[in-house]
Parts: sequence; structure tokens; C-alpha cells
Amino acid sequence: MSLAIVSIVILIGLCAGIMVGLLGIGGGIVLVPALVYLLHMDQHMAQGTSLFVLLPPIGLGALLEYRKKGDVDFRAGILCAVGMLVGGYLGGRIAVPMSSDHLKELFGAFLMLSALLLWSKASKKPVPAQPATFEGGS
Repeated sequence: MSLAIVSIVILIGLCAGIMVGLLGIGGGIVLVPALVYLLHMDQHMAQGTSLFVLLPPIGLGALLEYRKKGDVDFRAGILCAVGMLVGGYLGGRIAVPMSSDHLKELFGAFLMLSALLLWSKASKKPVPAQPATFEGGS
């Protein structure tokens, strides 16, 4: 790998990490498009690389900061992680046989739907709500 490519890859990781800590988004929302468009990876390669990148550090730094403030529901997090483990396996079984073009279209549609939902929610007047937590979650 050339120094320019190494620099781009490190910059992509840095940007993804900042977005994870700042917005709590999955790094894949930043990583996959960056790997496809900046490094010209195939969609399957970008998604597989993103999954590999996210295994060890996914939000650990940000988690430690949120934990300091008591803003982590560990019970809900563990239960969701179990569901995500099973769902990730099933999603991988579906995605791997798909064509890269179809997978890219599906990924783009998901990003647009997410953006529309967040935009419509942000434009409505806020309604005070209590956060849903499990007993003894922290």
C-alpha cells in the first residue's frame, strides 16, 4: 500500500470513530461509502472490511465516556447484542450471494430511508418522553 492510501485509510477510520462517538451511529454508515468511493472497493469487500474494522473498537472509547455519566443500560445492551449477533449472521447469509450492484442499491435505499425518518422527526415539535430502560440497567 502506498503512503497516500495508508493515509486515506487512517483518515477514514478517524472520521468513522469521531462519528461513532459524536452521533452514536454505526461506523459502517461512514466506512462503507468511504471504502467504496475513496478506495474503489466492491460493495461486498467494503461491507466485509467494515465488519472486520468494527469488531474490536466499535464504540469502546465512546462507551467509556457515556458510562462515566451513567448513560448506558447494560442489560438492554447485552440483550440487543445477542439479537445483533444472530441477525448479523442471518444478514450475512442473505447478502453474500447478492450481486454487488443490488447490495449497493439496498444499502443506498437504507441510508435514504434513515435520512428521511430522522429529518421528519427533527422537523416535528419535540414531545417530552421518558427513556425506556430495564430495571437495574446501569
